Amino acid sequence: MKTIKGPGIFLAQFMGDKAPFNTLEGICRWVASMGYVGVQIPSWDSRCIDLEKAAESKTYCDEIRGLIESCSLQITELSTHLQGQLVAVHPAYDLLFDGFAPEAMRANPAKRSAWAVDQLKLAARASGNLGLQAHATFSGALQWHTIYPWPPRPQGLVEEGFKELARRWTPILNDFDSAGIDVCYEIHPGEDLHDGVTFERFLSATGNHARCKMLYDPSHFVLQQLDYLQYIDYYHEFIRIFHVKDAEFQLSGKSGVYGGYQDWVDRPGRFRSLGDGQVDFKSIFSKMAQYNYPGWAVLEWECCLKHPEDGAKEGAPFIRDQIIRVTEHAFDDFAGSQPNEDLNRKVLGLDVSGLRD
Repeated sequence: MKTIKGPGIFLAQFMGDKAPFNTLEGICRWVASMGYVGVQIPSWDSRCIDLEKAAESKTYCDEIRGLIESCSLQITELSTHLQGQLVAVHPAYDLLFDGFAPEAMRANPAKRSAWAVDQLKLAARASGNLGLQAHATFSGALQWHTIYPWPPRPQGLVEEGFKELARRWTPILNDFDSAGIDVCYEIHPGEDLHDGVTFERFLSATGNHARCKMLYDPSHFVLQQLDYLQYIDYYHEFIRIFHVKDAEFQLSGKSGVYGGYQDWVDRPGRFRSLGDGQVDFKSIFSKMAQYNYPGWAVLEWECCLKHPEDGAKEGAPFIRDQIIRVTEHAFDDFAGSQPNEDLNRKVLGLDVSGLRD
C-alpha cells in the first residue's frame, strides 16, 4: 500500500492582482507557510508559468521547479482545465466559453479549438520536462445540452458524440503517452465526462487508451447524488488525481439537482470549505489507501460562504489529518508463521502422504 502525498493545493482560485497572490514565488511562500507541500499549477495563468516556454525549454522548467522547491514545495501536476474545455464546445456555449481563449481566437470556434488542442500538446511536453506523471484537465462537451432526454435524443446521437470527442482527444492522448504522462479528466457536470458511465463510453471510444485516466472530486458527485465511495470501488484503477473538495446537498421542496437557475448560495447542492460539507473524507482516504492511490491529495477550494484565505488555512491541517500513513506489515503478523505445505494440508484435514508421488 502507498501513503498519499500531501497536502497539496490548486492555485487557480487563489491567484490575484495583489501580493502575495500575483506571483508564483509569492503565492508559493504563502501556501507553504500554512503547511502545504505541493502545488497544482494552472497552466493558463502566465503569472504561474509560460506554458509554451515550459514545453520548449528543460532549463526553464528546472528554474520553475527550483523556485518552487526553494519554498519547500513540489509541483503535483499542471492543469489545463480551461483549455481542455475548449477542445469540444457545442455552439450553444460559444459566447460563454470564448472568454477562456485569447482574444484573437474568439468568435472563431475552429480556430479556438485548434488553439486548445495545441495548448494540450504543449502541456504534455511541459509536464514531461517538469518530471510529472499526471495531468489535470476537462474533456469539453458536445452533448451536454442533451443531458435531459427531452426532446428525445435521435437514434445514435450519444455514440456519435463520444466518437467525435474521442477523435479530437486521441492525438492529444498519444502526445501525452509519448511524454509518459496520464491525462486525468475531471469528472464534472458540464462535461461529457460527468459520471462513471460517460467515462466508460469515452474510454471505449478511444480504444481503451492507456493514458485515459480521471481526476476524482467527490463534491461533484454529492451535487449529482452519486455514490462517491462506491465510485472508487469501480474506478480506482483510473484515478490518478484527487481534488479534496467538500459539498452539501439539502433536500428541498422547491428545487433539486438542477438548482432552479439559482445562485450557488441558494442551491440545494453547493460547494463548501473542507469540513463544512457532507463529504465523508475519512472513508474516501481509507479507500484511497486500500487501493494504492499513487498521487497527491490536492485542495481545490470553492465555497459560497467562507473567505478563501480561511478555507486555505483550514485546508492544510484538514488534509494532513486525513492522510493515512499505511502499515508496512499486517497487524496479525506476530501470530503468523512461515508457509508450510504439510501443515496446511493437515489443517485442511487432507492426507499429507497423498502430497507425494
